Amino acid sequence: MNQVFISQIVSEGLFLTLVISAPPVLCSLLVGLLVSLFQAATQIQEQAFSFVTKLVIVFGVLSLVGPRLGQALVNFGRICFEGFASSIGR
Repeated sequence: MNQVFISQIVSEGLFLTLVISAPPVLCSLLVGLLVSLFQAATQIQEQAFSFVTKLVIVFGVLSLVGPRLGQALVNFGRICFEGFASSIGR
């Protein structure tokens, strides 16, 4: 197999992993910070409140950006399979 193709696919795969995981992780981080500030200000120390709000936000973000992220995964898979076929000479 072509070493350039393999290194390109690995590089693109790692970047795609970063891009796909960024929206839910960043939203969860932001909501966690805001909930922590709210809990510190009101002295409510309920763990379920923090967990449920982050869970709802992550599912909301995934429902909004999921189709676009899924399309990026499909495109990456298509490029991998097409490149693999051309790299072995078929």
